[in-house]
Amino acid sequence: MNADSGSVLDVDGVTVRFGGLTALDGVSFGVAPRQVLGLIGPNGAGKTTLLNVLCGFIRPNEGRVRFAGRELTRLPPHRLAGLGVARTLQGVGLFAGLTAVENVMVGANCRASAGFWPALAGLPRSGRDERRLRAEALEALRQTGAAAAADRKPGELPYGVRKRVALARALAARPRLLLLDEPASGLADDELAGLADLVTQIAAQAALVVVEHHMDWMMSVCDSLVVLDFGKVIASGSPKDVQADPAVTAAYLGADGEAAETGTGDGAAQNATGERAAVNGAGDGARDNDE
Repeated sequence: MNADSGSVLDVDGVTVRFGGLTALDGVSFGVAPRQVLGLIGPNGAGKTTLLNVLCGFIRPNEGRVRFAGRELTRLPPHRLAGLGVARTLQGVGLFAGLTAVENVMVGANCRASAGFWPALAGLPRSGRDERRLRAEALEALRQTGAAAAADRKPGELPYGVRKRVALARALAARPRLLLLDEPASGLADDELAGLADLVTQIAAQAALVVVEHHMDWMMSVCDSLVVLDFGKVIASGSPKDVQADPAVTAAYLGADGEAAETGTGDGAAQNATGERAAVNGAGDGARDNDE
């Protein structure tokens, strides 16, 4: 993992309000080329909201987002892929009626002259595009270790393989900035090492912003971390520096030293405990629910 000088992504003073709730409050940070930056924080910290701002799903009330010197703040999501920004979702989000390779071809649609859907339907002048898109989709599947699933539909595949197909779809757009939303969620322990290796490979070509609750995994793959709590940045820096920051420990433990049981859903307390232990350098990591 390398961190070059300069930033490919600049987030400056981003504030998001939902009615009377301030979800993000003056958030600022930068991401260097070929850097893996992790966004972490307790339940409800604003991580998913921030990711939605970066990919254009939410427009901030204040602040701006710039990518490679270009203002992204007011651009609609469908314009970002053509600029080199791609994202995966918390779930897999695959089309059930398409094969794995066809799903990945969708991700390369932004670079197709005829478009994916005309190519898939075999309309005139789309044959060349279809062959190129398929070849690029197969290469993306190979890169993610899911090439054997190319001709199978999502419902026939294990969850871990579906996650790899979804990642291949994002890579097919050849992004310069890749946003990963809980890429390790639902994966078995023996799959996490392979995912870490894959993230490292991707970082040789693109900058990555990762939201994930497997804290020990994040500590191992990220060049830097930004810690959010109640919508504010409370710490940033290398994983080692973040681990040692008293503000981060307080955010995960709570002022009384007990594991915070914020958030809802099954396993909230266990997740807080798992993240707390990992922040202190010894946990197995766990996932929780954000906003």
